[in-house]
Amino acid sequence: MAKPNYDFAKRQRELSKAQKKEAKRLKKLATTDVPEKDADPAAAPPATEIPPTA
Repeated sequence: MAKPNYDFAKRQRELSKAQKKEAKRLKKLATTDVPEKDADPAAAPPATEIPPTA
């Protein structure tokens, strides 16, 4: 009977854990970016403002 390769199984668990952690981090970044884009536009100065001429 073949003996189990414990190192391979451990490495697969570590890779899976790292992938889940990265996915969670990206999801968190995506959810925090949305409110910043929808921030109050009145608080930001206008991009182009033409000064009045007399």
